Amino acid sequence: MNLYAIRAIYVFEMARTGRTLMQSIASPILTTALYFIVFGAAIGSRMGEIDGISYASFIIPGLMMLSLLGESISNASFGIYFPKFTGTSYELLSAPVSAFEIVIGFVGAAATKSVLIGLLILVTARFFVDYQIIHPVWMVTFLLLTALTFSMFGFIIGLWADDFQKLQIIPMMIITPLTFLGGAFYSINMLPPFWQKVTLFNPVVYLISGFRWSFYGIADVNVGISIAMILVFMLLCLSGIWLIFRTGYRLKS
Repeated sequence: MNLYAIRAIYVFEMARTGRTLMQSIASPILTTALYFIVFGAAIGSRMGEIDGISYASFIIPGLMMLSLLGESISNASFGIYFPKFTGTSYELLSAPVSAFEIVIGFVGAAATKSVLIGLLILVTARFFVDYQIIHPVWMVTFLLLTALTFSMFGFIIGLWADDFQKLQIIPMMIITPLTFLGGAFYSINMLPPFWQKVTLFNPVVYLISGFRWSFYGIADVNVGISIAMILVFMLLCLSGIWLIFRTGYRLKS
């Protein structure tokens, strides 16, 4: 394994975060703080507890997941799309670097930035509300698995996109709505029985439910199913990336 190549890609991508601190770090933190002010303080004070948890505390895992999914996809997709846009991807493909090493460098950097933002949001939440983490090891596990999986998904989007507009289509038109409808701000048990069944077809439900369980020990669906769903989606993303490099789809055109 070419560790020097992996390190070079990883360091370059992480350095890009330092050059865009306002966009990469400050913006998601500020947005999350506004969510806490509006939903946690203004609306949460008028709502009762959900499963024995105050509303402001209840939405913390959902807000973290909302930012984590968006940032993972955005960081990874832009990271691989920009070399295609500038033409430097051809130099990368002609270098003695395997597809596996390229993926580790780009996806690893995107996942690192996403996890960092997630942890910063967790720290920010402490200024607005008290919370507890019953299963910290599982919380970190869900955080890492989700960041890695959706960074790989973003990597696929970056390879698929042929203009900057397409980079935003799936995150804005699909992932964000699914997150809002996946129990980020409510428990699906609050829905009528019919809509509870419909909601189970939303894959983001399993991510948020499992992540919330790691905080408070409560879940809308079985935790084992949540973990299985993340692993299945990870395998699908790995298969997609393998197929792209195997066929050269959008890599050489």
